[in-house]
Amino acid sequence: MSTDVVRTSAERDAAITEQVPAAPVQAPAASAAPDLNDPALYINRELSQLQFNIRVLEQALDESKPILERLKFLLIFSSNMDEFFEIRVAGLKSQIAFDHEIVGSDGVAPRKALAEISEITHKQIERQYAILNDNILPELARNGIRIVRRNEWSHKQKMWVRRYFRHEVAPLVTPIGLDPTHPFPLLVNKSLNFIVQLEGTDAFGRDSGLAIVPAPRVLPRLIRLPDDVSEGGENFVLLSSIIHAHTEELFPGMSVRGCYQFRLTRNADLTIDPEDVEDLARALRGELYSRRFGDAVRLEVADNCPSELTDYLLRQFGLTAAEMYEVNGPVNLARLFGLITKTLRPELQYPTFTPSIPKALKKAEDLFQVVGRQDVLLLHPYESFAPVVDLLHQAAKDPSVLAIKQTLYRSGANSEIVDALVDAARSGKEVTVVIELRARFDEESNLTLASRLQQAGAMVIYGVVGVKTHAKLMLIQRREGEELVRYAHLGTGNYHTGNARLYTDYSLLTSDQALCEDVHKLFSQLTGMGKLLQMKKLLHAPFTLKKTLLELIARETAHAAAGKPAQIIIKVNAVTDAKMIRALYKASIAGVRIDLIVRGMCCLRPGVPGISHNIRVRSIVGRFLEHSRVYWFLNGGDEKFYLASADLMERNLDRRVETGFPVEGKKLQSRLKKELELYLSDNSSTWVLHPDGRYSRSRPGASQTPRNVQTQLLEKICGSGASADM
Repeated sequence: MSTDVVRTSAERDAAITEQVPAAPVQAPAASAAPDLNDPALYINRELSQLQFNIRVLEQALDESKPILERLKFLLIFSSNMDEFFEIRVAGLKSQIAFDHEIVGSDGVAPRKALAEISEITHKQIERQYAILNDNILPELARNGIRIVRRNEWSHKQKMWVRRYFRHEVAPLVTPIGLDPTHPFPLLVNKSLNFIVQLEGTDAFGRDSGLAIVPAPRVLPRLIRLPDDVSEGGENFVLLSSIIHAHTEELFPGMSVRGCYQFRLTRNADLTIDPEDVEDLARALRGELYSRRFGDAVRLEVADNCPSELTDYLLRQFGLTAAEMYEVNGPVNLARLFGLITKTLRPELQYPTFTPSIPKALKKAEDLFQVVGRQDVLLLHPYESFAPVVDLLHQAAKDPSVLAIKQTLYRSGANSEIVDALVDAARSGKEVTVVIELRARFDEESNLTLASRLQQAGAMVIYGVVGVKTHAKLMLIQRREGEELVRYAHLGTGNYHTGNARLYTDYSLLTSDQALCEDVHKLFSQLTGMGKLLQMKKLLHAPFTLKKTLLELIARETAHAAAGKPAQIIIKVNAVTDAKMIRALYKASIAGVRIDLIVRGMCCLRPGVPGISHNIRVRSIVGRFLEHSRVYWFLNGGDEKFYLASADLMERNLDRRVETGFPVEGKKLQSRLKKELELYLSDNSSTWVLHPDGRYSRSRPGASQTPRNVQTQLLEKICGSGASADM
């Protein structure tokens, strides 16, 4: 790897001095030991999550990105906000409703958190629509992609839309007039609806003046106009515009005084009491139905809707004015993803790339031979996920393979991974699959794949009730001569081939005897019953992972206190666990140099004099979702490298089955360290966290070379001769 990419710590410090001052080694003099439980030292997790969503939204304004990618970031923000309200806001509201308010380490009570969330989200959602209307849509139009508004339809377009409405929409619409025999309907979570003001009396003499029109959920929200009526370019119309334009046809003989779209967001968290569950799958199926009709948490409504109607809707849903969001555009923005999938304009998106295959695997006919000789480390999506899938396919067909065991958290019911497991089971191999049915928003898919695997003859286990199985493990047992040899895959991401092209994650393929034996023991714990089994190399939550990480941090703290070099680099998706944060504060006070690369929530405050002055926190937001978890410790020169399925969160460390696995061998360790250095040298896609909880975007100075870690990894790994350099 060239020296202009990987630099020393001192050079890296100089490159980002404009964003974060280089951390001193010694703590400022203090008259007394600081109170590390002080709430002022912790950032509220919900507010931190909001900050991440805002960083995503900021990408929509980055003119260096292709316009369809900017639109994608804007829509991801919308999707993220939906989940934020469905889960996080809904959880806070439930605490208040049940008088069970939980105050975390930050000391912010749920009521105060909700007030701050409301203030921030109103501003950001208003800003989101301004970006859409003032930046994204005009730029798309300049590139020949238009969402044609009702008042812009040509005569030909009006005629086409009318035919579409009468043939495709009207037969599926069920308008609901509101009167004593037709009370306000129970509306599905996040469904598109219209409230309609009517004038006149219908055939039965009713004149309530109000109706609700739910948009058919089976219809696309974005419809492409045929070329012969498009008048050049790619033109689209919204289903909401089509219904709005023809509302009077739904109420013949009545006069429509107004029609306004709205959308209700509900609590979508599932609540299953493990003590009352005899059959988890059956209980989950019941909860999935109720998710669609949970308690209301947010009302989105067109900004031209009269106040008497918005007040009426708020009363119906039991919401306050602070929980209403008036928007200047479609209320269901996430449905605009169709604008990306239905356009054939690759020049308006990121350039395509071909994931690399490591040399050792590129021409290998027998993957077992390769993995039997050496560990193989893959960094997705720069390196292909295909070797993982191919190893499983080879195992399914290999007569020497006797058994396969696998965990599945998110994979998709029709994935190649599941296909291979089905083939293996049908060929008579012992296939055991531990499926986590409660993977949020993937529950229904996981129920489907569980049924498919069971029908193929696989043994399906639902993990441990009350403890989600989040570990990413595959174990293959193969007869080789007189011996039974094990091969394993351990990963930081899910067994989802689609996500492997969008998320950054590590995979380790290994036949290391001790590590494979540990994986076997963990599967035994998940499928059977018994006391805790001792592991040689594998760290596993909720038992040894947190304990070992704390010990490794304490070891660095002791080295620093003794005047020895001490350093920690951690790359995760979130840092919220108060005990881990306190340990990092103690390490910083002792003089340990700490770099945290945290994509999302971070409740730790860096840069606080005398406490976290040796800690720097950065977030990378770019083309790929940063998802890998890496833990590195200087360890007195005997460096320790761990990859993990777990973030530094209470739920991961205390209430889930997670794994942390070592990366061994100088070659793989050197590669992993260089890749971490690339993240720390990024000055283009990095957001730096400040002590007050704000993030600022890193910018290269006038004399600095722009460095984007994802671009560099694409060039190094996927470019000509890239994999050889890494």
